[in-house]
Amino acid sequence: MYEDSWYSFVPEISHKKNVSISQTAVHRRRESLLQQPNGTNQTETIGPLEGLLEEAEISDDPPEPILSRRVKSYSDFYHVVRSQLSKDASKKQKRQKKDKSLEAILLEKPDNNTSGKHGSFQDDSFHDELLEASQQEFLLYREQLAMTERHLGALIDDTDDALKLLETLATSFRSVDIQTSSFQAQCDDLISEETRLQKLADEVGTDLHYYAYLDGVTRRLNAPGASRLVDHENFAEILTNTDACIGFMAKHPTHRDAESYLARYQSSLAKALHLLESGFTSHLETVSSEISKQISSTQSEAARHALAYGRFQELVLDADGLVGNVQKVIRSCYDQLGNPVDGQNFDYYSNTSINIFSSYSDVRDRDLRPITQHDLETFKREAKEANAQTASRNFIKQCYERSFNEFGLFAQIFSIEPQFSMDGKSAYAALRTQQKALVSVANVAPIANTLYPVLQLSDLRTICNIVGWITNEYLLLEYDEEESRYTQHCQQLSARLLLEHLWPLTDKAFENEITKSISKHPLSPETLKIGPVVNGVASSNAHPITKRALELLGMYDQAMPKERSQKSSPVIFRIVHETILALQRAEARLKAIKSANPDPDPDLFMIKNLLILKNELVSLEIGDIRSETAAMQHFGQIWDTLSPQNWMGLFRGILGGSLSLGLWSSAANNTAANGKTAPAKDVVRDASEKLDELLRQNIYAFTQRWGALINAARSGKKGAKSLGTVEKELDVRLLAAFGGQPEVLGKLKEAIQINAQAQKELGGTRGSR
Repeated sequence: MYEDSWYSFVPEISHKKNVSISQTAVHRRRESLLQQPNGTNQTETIGPLEGLLEEAEISDDPPEPILSRRVKSYSDFYHVVRSQLSKDASKKQKRQKKDKSLEAILLEKPDNNTSGKHGSFQDDSFHDELLEASQQEFLLYREQLAMTERHLGALIDDTDDALKLLETLATSFRSVDIQTSSFQAQCDDLISEETRLQKLADEVGTDLHYYAYLDGVTRRLNAPGASRLVDHENFAEILTNTDACIGFMAKHPTHRDAESYLARYQSSLAKALHLLESGFTSHLETVSSEISKQISSTQSEAARHALAYGRFQELVLDADGLVGNVQKVIRSCYDQLGNPVDGQNFDYYSNTSINIFSSYSDVRDRDLRPITQHDLETFKREAKEANAQTASRNFIKQCYERSFNEFGLFAQIFSIEPQFSMDGKSAYAALRTQQKALVSVANVAPIANTLYPVLQLSDLRTICNIVGWITNEYLLLEYDEEESRYTQHCQQLSARLLLEHLWPLTDKAFENEITKSISKHPLSPETLKIGPVVNGVASSNAHPITKRALELLGMYDQAMPKERSQKSSPVIFRIVHETILALQRAEARLKAIKSANPDPDPDLFMIKNLLILKNELVSLEIGDIRSETAAMQHFGQIWDTLSPQNWMGLFRGILGGSLSLGLWSSAANNTAANGKTAPAKDVVRDASEKLDELLRQNIYAFTQRWGALINAARSGKKGAKSLGTVEKELDVRLLAAFGGQPEVLGKLKEAIQINAQAQKELGGTRGSR
């Protein structure tokens, strides 16, 4: 408890103390100062300390209060107290060290006589001092806690006072709110009423505006300089406001004088549109007077093109205010593609637009007449000097290019791009009614009118070549070909040119050729023969009517797209039907002269020509006209269609009388397979079935006759030819008709054998009966 340094100090007293210090002991403990002095061992006398500074005695009073740092919050209070206590403890420890050192110095050495008397007193004094020193720290901590308690108590009191004040305020506010709720409701009602009145006033003011606008717009449109209004952008505002007023009057017919104001506003709109139409027409005439003179005075194609399109567009668009007003009127009734836009004043705007389009077309047709006249003269000269096909191609290309340029100019001026439409209210329909000499997107009649005189004097193949070239050049695009705006424009023109003009012209030319070369073809005896097949070509020994029918079918298929060249086409039907009738006339002629000239066989003649015609029809149906002129490549397909599934059963039925010869048509297949008879179709409406029926009839008649001859030769009847002679004669006839076509020969011989076997079995059945 005591430090060793305390024993190195001796208080200043009257008696001396002998201290003996051993010189030999180095690490021995020092002798206690409380030990009684030993006079024998004391070697030196310790003198009194001079000038010893004494500190003031420690007072028993509590330490002076220290103002601690105010806490920021309750959680910070603990850290503040703890830091303050650590500071006080360090200060107290330093002070205790000094006090203890001073106490040790001030201790007096007790006398031997009084040691026993004062020993207990000194011990009690020291005990009290030590106790007081040890409790000093706790006393300070107690004082600080008391101060903190007082501080917290003050905070609690302040908080309670604040809560009481807030409660009082809340009570006051609630009472005020209760007292003012009715007043607030009255204020809300007043605000709602004010809003309603303000809205009503606005509506009344708006309605009055629709009525008050009439006088102002009427004065402006009837003023002496009203025609100049169309040159400014403010004119569009007049149209918009007038249109809105008309809509308001039409929407509120029950308002006072609504009908009168509606009529007057409509009259004002008509007046404004008339001023715009007149202004734009006058502007076009001014531009035309300058451009037409320059075009007529020059002979250069490039200069004419620059004047007709570049310079004309620049002069027209120079009046940007007028052009903008025209575009607004047109877009009020048509969209970007020229489709009609529904509106209350559509009739007014559409009529004005149509009149503007008409004036524009007249001006363009007049300005470009020297150019179109030059193109027409060039076409006529090339048609005479070169050929009609080349001249027609060049003329069509020039017309397409000029039409595309006109289309671009029209879009720049009127801000619409009319497309093909069947709607009678569209811009396309409006432009189509204006037939001019200039080719446009809706007017392809000038091309057809120019081509008609030349094509009517040309042969059928030239017409087909021109029509086929237009189809392949502009309608059938390659997969890797880019579809530009010019290509799309040419497609539209080509579709309309073909559909409305050239296809009807071509069909009419085919009708005339069918009548001339098939229906009215003379049947001379020289043509009623079957010659040998040349170079293996099946049609080389066909009848001239059949050959011409094949040529017509081929030309029509090349000139037309597949959708028009199928058997449902009126032209295809007419070719097949008239060819069948002509071959039937030839068959009747052969049967009439059979006794005098048994060659050729009428049935074999019909089989030969009908098979060739049928083979060509099959090729056209599958859309594949082959360049090879070999034998019938589709004969297997044709034979499967013609032949019933069971030839033997069908021959037995026919020979037994269960079926009539006239009913052996396509229904025979259904009868043999399903046992049901399908209704016969009108042969006039279906030439293909008529062709199949005739083929079946002639194949049956031919195989039945030669089957009977083979059975007679095998039976050895008197007067009958030998089997070898019959077979040789059959081979000669078949080779003459179908030389180089082993498939046809084999099928016919097989059918003859089946028919002969059926006749033999039927004869045996009758003999047994």
